[in-house]
This record gives sequence, C-alpha cells and structure tokens, in this order.
Amino acid sequence: MENAPVPSDVASCFTDPRWRLNNLYYITDKTGTKVQFKMNWAQEALFDELHYLNLILKARQLGFTTFLQLYMLDSCVFHKDTRAGVIAHTKVDAEAIFRDKIKYPYDQLPDGLKSTVSIQRDNTTTLELSNNSVIRVGTSLRGGTLQYLHISEFGKICAKYPEKAREIITGALNTIQAGQVAFIESTAEGQEGRYYDLCQEAQAKANMSTPLSSLDWKFHFYPWWKEPAYEIDPANVVINDEYRKYFKKIAKQGISLTDGQKAWYVKKAEVQQEDMKREYPSTPEEAFEASVEGAYYAKQMARAEAEGRIKILPPIKGVPVHTAWDIGVSDYTTIWFFQATTDGPRLVGYYHDSDYGMPFYLKKLEEYRKRLDIEYGEHWFPHDVKVKEWGTGRTRIEQLKNGVELDDGTVIKLTVKVVPDHKVADGINAARSLLPTCEFDQGECADGLKALRNYKKDWDEHRSVWRDTPRHDWACHGADGFRYLAMCYREVQIVKPEEPKTIQTRGPTFNEALALHDAGLEDDDY
Repeated sequence: MENAPVPSDVASCFTDPRWRLNNLYYITDKTGTKVQFKMNWAQEALFDELHYLNLILKARQLGFTTFLQLYMLDSCVFHKDTRAGVIAHTKVDAEAIFRDKIKYPYDQLPDGLKSTVSIQRDNTTTLELSNNSVIRVGTSLRGGTLQYLHISEFGKICAKYPEKAREIITGALNTIQAGQVAFIESTAEGQEGRYYDLCQEAQAKANMSTPLSSLDWKFHFYPWWKEPAYEIDPANVVINDEYRKYFKKIAKQGISLTDGQKAWYVKKAEVQQEDMKREYPSTPEEAFEASVEGAYYAKQMARAEAEGRIKILPPIKGVPVHTAWDIGVSDYTTIWFFQATTDGPRLVGYYHDSDYGMPFYLKKLEEYRKRLDIEYGEHWFPHDVKVKEWGTGRTRIEQLKNGVELDDGTVIKLTVKVVPDHKVADGINAARSLLPTCEFDQGECADGLKALRNYKKDWDEHRSVWRDTPRHDWACHGADGFRYLAMCYREVQIVKPEEPKTIQTRGPTFNEALALHDAGLEDDDY
C-alpha cells in the first residue's frame, strides 16, 4: 500500500486538522493489516466536543487510544516547539503505544512531509522532531511543561497503583497549564480513586450545565450501544428473564435497543460475565457500580444486582434486627443491620463513622430503632471485643452488657455475642457463600454495598499479580463487618415472618386495561 498522497491544494488541506487526521495517517487494524485511519463516530464526537481538560469514560474497543496518539502526533508534526506526553499504566503498554500508535503512523507519512519535519532522535519511548517538537510515552511524566497530555486507563492505575496515581496527579497534571489540552480516558474501576472522583465532579457540572473554565474537566461518555458494530443476527439467541429485565430497566432511561443489539449484549456477556458492565457500560452509573478487577465479591454482587436483590427493603415487623460490627480505633467502625428469616438474610441497614467512642454508636443504634420502629436481637462483635478497651478501663463487652448511659440519660444494654474466631480467608469464603441468599435495601445499605463491591485483593506491583491478602483501604472495614456477619449467621435464630393478611383486590376492568394499554403501560407497571 502506498503512502498517503499529497493533494494539490496543500495549503487549504494541511491547515485543517480534521482533514489531516482522516487522510495522512496509516495504522494497523486488528488483523495487523495496514489501513488508512478514518475517525469513527466516537472519535468524531470527541473531536467535535473537545475541551481543554477532557475526561473520557467509555466502552472497550472504540479506538480512543489510537485517536489520541494521532491527535497529539499531528499537533507535534504541524506545530513547532510542541511538547506532548502519554502515560500508560505499565512499561509494556507504554512501549507498545509508542511503537504502534506513534512511531508507525509517523513512518507512513508522505516522504515530503517527513523530510520537512524529520526525526532528530527516537528510542522506544520518545520521538524528537526537527521542528523542536517532542512526544514521549512513559508510566509517569514529571518535569517540564506539556501542551498535550494523555493518561491512559487511569481507573486501573488508581486501582492497582495508588501511589503512582498520586504521583501523576501531583506531577504530570501539574505540567499542564491553563489553556493546554489533557485527556484522561479509562474504563471504570470501582467507586474509589481520583478517576472516580473526577468523573463524579465533572458529571455533576455537566448535569447542571455549569459553564466550564480552562481548568475544569469536561465529562465525555461513550456507551457500547452507540457502536454500530455491536450488533448480531438475533436468530437463535435466547434472551432469558434476567436480560429482559435489564433491557427493560435501561429502556426506562431512554436507551432503546434493537433485537440485534440485545443479542450481541447477551452473547458478549456470556464471556465477560461479571465484567460486562465495566467493560461495556450502558450508563456512567452502571460503569462505576460494576464489578472491580481483583474484587473478592465481584460475581456475587453482580448476581445480586441482576437478580433484583438490591431494592427497597424495609424491615419486617415482628422479626428482630441483629447487628454485626467491625470496631475501629483510628479506622472506621462499621455496623450492618440484618434480619435472619426463612427467606434468607435481609440486610436492612448499614452505618459507618470514625474517631468516636462507644456512646456515639449506641446513640446511632437508638436513632435507627426509633426511625424504623424495630426491635433489636443480638449484637455480634469481633473477637477482640473481649480485650480492647474503649476509653473506660473496662473491656468493651463489659460496658455493652452492663449498660452505657447516653447524654439524655438513656441507658443502653445490648445482648452481646462474639463472632467465632477465624482466619480471614475462611470468613471471605463464608461471605461468598452467604451473599447469593442475601437481599439488600438499596438506600439504607448504599455505603455498605459500595464497600462490598470495592473490597479487593492487594496488588503486587513487582510481580504484577493479585496477592492473596485484602488491601487495607476504606472498603475493607465495611467488608470486614459483613465477614463477621457471615461467620455469625449460622448461629442466629432463623425466624419465619408472619403471613401478611390477605386483602381482596380486583384487577383492572376491560375498559381500564384498554386505557392503560393506550397509555403505553405494561401489566407490571400498574
């Protein structure tokens, strides 16, 4: 295949970056074949909606890494004294990006252009041009000033390399001055880290139509269902009840799918399983609520969501509410509120806070009891409740059993139980076994659910593998509380809820049903 031809009307064409990107550059496609680069719908949308600082949350295989390298390479070739940098999350990725998406496209440029803007120096990560423009790729860029910066898969960097993420924030991002251009693109990796925070902040500004300054990040989201290639022949693809409910749910959010798109999603999810919503999100919220790489409970939480077990779930009257605690001194103290019924565990509440003593949390118990009109059963504490003191010289279990007086004179006594001593791995396995039977109140347990989704293994940066030990971070406290719940649940009395009184109701009449149909409501909408 010949290099890109140079048109006769050089001046008008070469001053147009859109024309240059769509006509001058060659890349290799997924099969390794040399092809001329043409912007797809997602790349065109980003090009048209560019801001100074750009946050890109996207589905897989939409070509943003390729596009952003070409965009910066083009700027370096056609503008002198330009500095551009790319941060990848591993050294191998950095070298591959440079080789395949920067150096190779430059080598395919027209010979006349390459002779005008020639290579002065290059290695496996840096391209220095004769017009004094430089583009370099690494795992962390510090020093100097950049006019263009691309941070690839920042969500993964935040999840696996938190120290590196902080270095990028304090180092590389500080090389970008007001009015320069930066891109942070990634798939989601749980509800933690600076990438998540930046996306939440930028999305909030977008939802409120807040005018953006040159130092504000603009939020861009590119879902799987906008990609024309993500569609197959629906013949012989079985869509079960789980997926029908999912498609109906996103349809209520204005996402209308063809039968071919639904078929593609179902077949893709058979391979991706619990990673589907992270890799191919339909909405931004779904992307961040999806399973986290290295998460202990990824499959179980994805299944709970798919099966509709995370919902509005008020406590059942007449069934005692038990609690399971993780006690923190300088860390979080967490409390799970649950009912043990013949239908399975009902997680009806969650609370956490830090830097407070026992009376504070007992007051919270009392507030919860009054607010939801419930009666407590047993309160389960970790084994160290017998030995640690909580500011009075007595063990915690002694204080709790004998009673603690609150500021208003109320004396709180708890039925205290101690969680069986166990290895962490055994507790995690117990939690994995219990989760498939659990139901959660989506509002009351929101913070606890977030902890369960983000509880993950520690990452060994030197060996590039997940360790067999949990990472000690904000999520581990809520997850530890649930681990204690799982270990004690076998010893909690299971209660059969009273049958609700039967109330005679009638269905809609024919005329009422016809009116509902005309209004576009389905049977399960009324």
